[in-house]
Order: sequence, then structure tokens, then C-alpha cells
Amino acid sequence: MTQLVLDEPTTTDVAPVRQADVADEADLAEGAKAGPTAPASLRAFRHLLANTLVSGVTSTFLWFAVTFWVFLETRSVVVTGVIGGAFSISSAVFGPFFGTFVDRHRKHTAMVVAAATSVLCFAVATAVFLAVGTDELLRLTNPWFWLLVACTLLGSVAGQMRGIALSTCVTLLVPEDRRDRANGMVGTTTGISFALTSVFSGLVVGMLGMGWAFIGAFVLSAVALVHLRTIRIDEPDVVVADGDSGASKFDLRGALDAIRAVPGLKLLILLAAVNNLLAGVFMALMDGYGLSLVSVEAWGLLFGVISLAFIAGGIAVARFGLGRNPLRVVLIGNLVNWAVCCTFALRSSIVLLTFGMAIWLALIPVIEAAEQTVLQRSIPFKRQGRVFGFAQLVENAASPLTAFLVAPLAEVFFMPFMTDGRGAEWIGGWFGTGPERGIALMFTLAGLVGVIATTVARTSNSYRQLSAEPVPAAPAA
Repeated sequence: MTQLVLDEPTTTDVAPVRQADVADEADLAEGAKAGPTAPASLRAFRHLLANTLVSGVTSTFLWFAVTFWVFLETRSVVVTGVIGGAFSISSAVFGPFFGTFVDRHRKHTAMVVAAATSVLCFAVATAVFLAVGTDELLRLTNPWFWLLVACTLLGSVAGQMRGIALSTCVTLLVPEDRRDRANGMVGTTTGISFALTSVFSGLVVGMLGMGWAFIGAFVLSAVALVHLRTIRIDEPDVVVADGDSGASKFDLRGALDAIRAVPGLKLLILLAAVNNLLAGVFMALMDGYGLSLVSVEAWGLLFGVISLAFIAGGIAVARFGLGRNPLRVVLIGNLVNWAVCCTFALRSSIVLLTFGMAIWLALIPVIEAAEQTVLQRSIPFKRQGRVFGFAQLVENAASPLTAFLVAPLAEVFFMPFMTDGRGAEWIGGWFGTGPERGIALMFTLAGLVGVIATTVARTSNSYRQLSAEPVPAAPAA
């Protein structure tokens, strides 16, 4: 695993904090204690990062494996579609609940609860798989099948709470001037998890069988839980102030109040929502477009190689940081990505597609690290969980929503439009014709919308407000 580049300063000084609506007098007093510098805190963060890698790979691996297994056994696209969409929808719905739980409890406790939930759910799923015959289990009307899917889903989605808690631990354990690099390492961990999951889920199901997938996931989750229990984090007791709506279990209002309190911060959330909506175009159409250019074997291998760019982007942030203005990095990264989206499909070329996707994936962890750094500096520590949970709601709800709309639109309108319709007559001479050019046109249009949205955000008053001066250091306790 790549070494986290976090210089360990010997001073306890913290960055100056400006007065902002987001922080009341108590928050500012707490902020004076921000910026932990003890080597033990940094070691604890590295251990949490390694633990998250193992747990994340295990949770995502099992969900992917179940999806593959169900399709191979039933050949039902409808069932696998429902199973696949259930993960994003569940992550979105549970995001605010997870965020509120993280704010209302110690971060280590939240991680242990998430890990223990995964272990319990995977244990039940494994027992069901071993106890019920495959033929009976794969009857879609059989309640055992849906119990198996539900337990696997809940165990996998529980990992999302661990991710929210880890984001708040960056504020708790890492000095303020090193948090951008720490966020880059979190992005690297996500990329490695995605790459390993993509490789091993198919191999295990195809070569060893689904039983070994369940047993392996249960064992690794249990090992990760035991390791997590050995990690010690120096964190204070959680105290809910009078009037703090965090006492509720599903506190969207607390997240929205914290976002509204920071001038310009709504821009960041809105831009993330727009980007995720447009990213739904990729979710729905990228495989179809890629498979129109190369064979399925070549596409699978190529996508696995391109995915390494995601890891490279996270490593770059961990090594070099994000500079003095992370918000500017968000805007520049998005502008480059959407410009790439405008151009990589102008020709039916696997080379253009490869370079375009490599740039896109390399910039995703950079943009996400910059977004997290801005939120960690701007939002009081006691509400960061709820804000990250709300961000998870936006991220996981936006892309599937667009994907559900885009796929029928492509098949009913754009593909015929560029095959023998008006589009083929108007621009087919230079853009090309055929069903795949209809998909390409949707990529180009989505990129144009993204460029326009990013440019408008860059020239807005909200951007100037949020980037006019350093954002306040978030209280760490």
C-alpha cells in the first residue's frame, strides 16, 4: 500500500480561524484545539485507512459477486438490474441516517458498529447459502432468496457509514494543512478497492463458486472488525448542545443549516449534484459505447487498465496536496473533465475513448479530495457527519436517476436520430452515423452542459465568496 505522505509537525499551532456564520463562539473555542499533531494520531489514521481498504474491498466484492452469480444462474436482466440499483438507492437513503449517527457517537464507535453490522449480515447470508440448496434458493418467489440478497445488501451498505466516519477522522486526526493529502490517500484507497473488486469478484465466482465468496467475505470482515477494535483514537465524548437538531436520527435539517451557514458553500453542493446527474450518462451508456468499438474481452481488459488512473490521481494528491485554494481545483478539474467529455466521442476511436476516460478517472479523486477538504475546513466538526451523509445522498441518488432516464432516451430517440433520422442528415457527414454515434452525441451534449454549468459557477458570486479568503479551520473536538 502506498505510504501516506503526512509530515508530522512538532508544533501545536493551528491555522488562524476567521469569523463565519458556520461557527458560533463555542465552535471557535473548540477550533483552537483543532489540528492534532501527535504521531500517534497519524498512525491511527493510517491504520484506519488500511482497515477501510480491507473492509471496503470485502463489502463491495460480495455485492458484485452476488450480482454476477444471480445473472449467471438466472439470466434475468430485470433481477440483476433491481439488485444493482438497490445498492445505490439504499446508499442514498441511508446516507443522512449514517451521517447523523456518526455525529451523535464517537467516530471509532461508528466504525465498529458498521463493521459489526457487516459481519452479522454476512454471517446470516453465508448460513442461508449453505443451508438452502441452490435450485431452491434461486427461485425468485422463495423468501430465502430475498433474505440472502437483503442481508448481503445491508452488510455492504453498512460500509458507507464507515466511509463517512473516516472522512470526519481526517479532521480529527490529521493537521489542517495536511488534510488535502490525507483526502488524496482516501481517494487512492477507494481506487484500489474498486480495482481489486473488479478483478476478484468475477474470478472467485467463476473459478471457486459463490460459496467461497460468502465464506471469504465473512472471514475477512471478521478479521477487519478484530483489527479495528485494536485501533485507539483519542477523541472526546460527544455532547449535543441545546438546540442542536442532531438529537434526531435522520437529521437533514442539521446538514442543510450547516451548509447554508457558510457563504457560497451551496455552490459546491449544487455543482456536485449537477456533475453526478451528468455522470449518469456514463453509467448508462459507457459500456454500450465501448463494446461498439472493441470486443467484450478487450473492453474488460482495457477498462481494468484505465481504472489505474483513478489510483494515480489519488496518489498525486497524497504526494503534492491541493494548494491554497481547493475550490479552484474543483472548478478546474470539472472544466477539464467536461471538455474531455465533449471531445472524446467526436470520432469512433478507441484511442480517443481510452485517453478521455483515463483523464476523467484520474481527475475524479482530485476533485473529490478538494471537495472534502473544503467541507472539512468549513463545517463545524460536530456536524460534519451529517453533511457528508447528505453529500452521499446527493451522489448516490443523482447518477442512478439520470441513468434510468438516459438509457430509454438513447434507445428511443438519439440512436435512431443518428442512424436514419434528421441528425444523420444534418451532422452525419462529419460526425458519423449509426447507433453508436447517437450514444456519442449524448456524451458530447452532456459535456457541453457540464462546461456551461462549471463556467457559470466559476463566474458566480458564490464562488467569489467561498474562495475570497481561507475557509475557517473546522473544530476537531
